Amino acid sequence: MLTMLLLTILFPAHNHASLAHTTVSSAATPNCRLGSPQNPIQHVIYLQFDNVHFTRDIPHVPSDLEQMPHLLNFIKQRGTLLTQHHTPLIAHTGTNILTSITGLYPDHHGVPVATSYRYFNQDGNSSSTPSFGYWTAPMSAHNATYNMLSAPATNTPAPWVAYTRAGCNFGSAYITNTTIEQPALTLPLIFGANSPEVNEARTNMAQATSDFTGLAIHCAHQSALCLTTHHGRPDVLPDEPGGYHGYMGLFGSKYIAPQIGTHGLLTDIHGHVITNRAGYSGFPGFNRLSAAVSLGYVAAMQEHGVPVTYAYIADVHDAHTGKQTAYGPGEAGYHKQLQADDDAFATFFTRLQRDGINTQNTLFVITADEGDHFVGGNPTLNNCDGLAIPCTYQHLGEINANLTGLLATEKQNTIPFAMHDDSAPTIYLNGNPKRTNPSARQFARALATLTVPDPLTGKTSRLTHYLADPVAMKALHMVTADHSRTPTFTLFAHPDYFLYAGAADCTQPCIKENARYAWNHGDIDPAINTTWLGMAGPGVRHLHIDSNIWSDHADIRPTMMTLLSLQDDYTCDGRPLFEILQPQLLPTRIRSHLASYVQLAQVYKQINAPVGTFGLTTLHISTIALASASPNDQTYTRLEKQLQTLTSIRDTLSTEIHKELMDTEARQKPSSNARLRLQTRAYRLLQRTQSLLKKNM
Repeated sequence: MLTMLLLTILFPAHNHASLAHTTVSSAATPNCRLGSPQNPIQHVIYLQFDNVHFTRDIPHVPSDLEQMPHLLNFIKQRGTLLTQHHTPLIAHTGTNILTSITGLYPDHHGVPVATSYRYFNQDGNSSSTPSFGYWTAPMSAHNATYNMLSAPATNTPAPWVAYTRAGCNFGSAYITNTTIEQPALTLPLIFGANSPEVNEARTNMAQATSDFTGLAIHCAHQSALCLTTHHGRPDVLPDEPGGYHGYMGLFGSKYIAPQIGTHGLLTDIHGHVITNRAGYSGFPGFNRLSAAVSLGYVAAMQEHGVPVTYAYIADVHDAHTGKQTAYGPGEAGYHKQLQADDDAFATFFTRLQRDGINTQNTLFVITADEGDHFVGGNPTLNNCDGLAIPCTYQHLGEINANLTGLLATEKQNTIPFAMHDDSAPTIYLNGNPKRTNPSARQFARALATLTVPDPLTGKTSRLTHYLADPVAMKALHMVTADHSRTPTFTLFAHPDYFLYAGAADCTQPCIKENARYAWNHGDIDPAINTTWLGMAGPGVRHLHIDSNIWSDHADIRPTMMTLLSLQDDYTCDGRPLFEILQPQLLPTRIRSHLASYVQLAQVYKQINAPVGTFGLTTLHISTIALASASPNDQTYTRLEKQLQTLTSIRDTLSTEIHKELMDTEARQKPSSNARLRLQTRAYRLLQRTQSLLKKNM
């Protein structure tokens, strides 16, 4: 490869050369305005892991974060680690990262299912499309509707705008849909239909993928970094509230590396040139984004005039080189990957400190998109700890279930459908029937009562734990402005099982173990839906580890905006985490009545968060309704109507509470009675919802 030849010439000792980094550029956006005079901030570093756990998956094996002490201690000693942090639904990488960076639930950003989803065509059949693309990309080559779709059915407001309007360059390393991820679909949008970039993709897609995907810098107005002579291109956001004109961006390693790299090359945090599997210098692919690679991108951007950086870090549960199966907790390869990530963080923090980037002037936000439910068996050694004694497994793998075959053989149900394969599959009945259609009702009853054998234990389990149709999905913030992408059902299965659509028989086993995978997500399970959030920097209290504050991904954005004294041009769904902010940052009206605002904020989460009390209770009621078979379908009709009423009440009340929490206008007489009335209404809604469940169990 030409790239490898070039590296050998430049650095003859080895191909993956160790390159020294430079100090922070003096050209770093001088007009970047973050924080306030009382709480100045010069840098923002946002990192989001894929499936890295704070809690232990096996009691005697230290958790992921425990095996990364440089990272864990950095958060604990310098800020706050929240361990009651939660996901939206469905709990997948794309959906969760989008909620984290925008503060919007899936119904408001448009992607409730990831990594891909289906949508109904006009003929009633459905097609599949990736969730990952670019912010302004269409849903597919055959459907021009925006993939990122707001509630008013316009392009979702972009998360970098608040920063670039404040004069700050914003860099992304594979943060969902902020970079190019489908070059064939996106390159014409950014570079033009007959551009050299598009022609490169036509002739050598592997090279184009390395050159243009995964990295982007969205520049502040008139930033020198994104000049057209540097191959900057207009950063087009056609539906951005207030307009967004004259801004430029750099897209891909090919154009970013000459501006921030060493000798025009990008390196990982240890100084090794980043290449992909084919040997091209450039973006290595999402599953090769180890901490060393992603932190190398972040450090280089921070040192070259990009003070706001967001980066994705790949999971450590799966083997990314060599071994083709998943790791179990405590396996030697698993521990080795965790140790490598921790070494990368140690080098990263040392390098930043040398650059003068630290918690005195930098806001650090670090989280994980979701947890995973471990579906392997028990280790062969009961005393293994993954450190002194590595763990090994006789049985390691998720249980694959052919849903089509199970329905046909167990329930004699052969109604045609398509599905997004998952532990929480979305199901699209052919013809897109209404939810009350007899075929839809028959299908729901069959789903709700399926049972499956466990090939490891021999026991029989109920396959469907929860079942939602569009009524419950609306309560869970899963119905977007584009109703063609609303499935007929969402099935939350037993978390050990991964469901797929196969043959309508079980001549090939409908239940089998798949040793390539051992970690399920998407589903409803505490291990999946509970994750963690770490924040450190100016204005963040030092609470060390807090397991009491209930938060979810939607709260990250408004908390950051409060710390940074920035304001989005849209209304988010989350709330600022008052409990972890230094009191002087809060408006006087909140600081003077902090306890009552915190109480109101906490009950707001329980009625509005997808996995809050209201959401999970309505999902349980939905499952009962869909499984019911009463005369004239009376139970289903009654419960669905009540769910619609409760959701309508929730939506109105959530809007009122959110306005009270977010309203920064000074008031002469803040009304504690108004807050108490809102809080009382929220508790009554929760009581009413739980009472409905108890009456129908």
